[in-house]
Amino acid sequence: MQKLNFPTYAFRFKNSENKVSIFDIIRKKFMVLQPEEWVRQHCVHYLIEHKKYPKSLINVEKELKVNDLKKRYDIVVFKPNGDIQLIVECKAPKIDIKQGTFDQIARYNLALKADYLMVTNGLNHYYCRMDFEREQYVFLEDIPDYVK
Repeated sequence: MQKLNFPTYAFRFKNSENKVSIFDIIRKKFMVLQPEEWVRQHCVHYLIEHKKYPKSLINVEKELKVNDLKKRYDIVVFKPNGDIQLIVECKAPKIDIKQGTFDQIARYNLALKADYLMVTNGLNHYYCRMDFEREQYVFLEDIPDYVK
């Protein structure tokens, strides 16, 4: 797999039926290693190991409803009170991040009401803080570290 713009992490892999899988420490199972999953797993480890978010507050690939449509988010980080701190949208490295990607995560956030958004293709990362009063996002250098 391609080298990403994240620190190096110690992943667990397995081979079966000519497919390589990577262990997801949140879902506690092996997932087929596709380019987007490679990015997703790096991002999960980044949140846990560098930003110090507890594993117990992270959810990966769950369904949500947006305007009666079923969608799946990549990563959500909850606050201890159950509100959502962060939504992460992961794309494969070959996918350029454009306005449509931000529109996608913004639509998800209409339902989820997260304080922060992150969009990444593993090579480029974009971070935003939501300004709900002005109905816009404010770009940041990084997302905040976890604070109890």
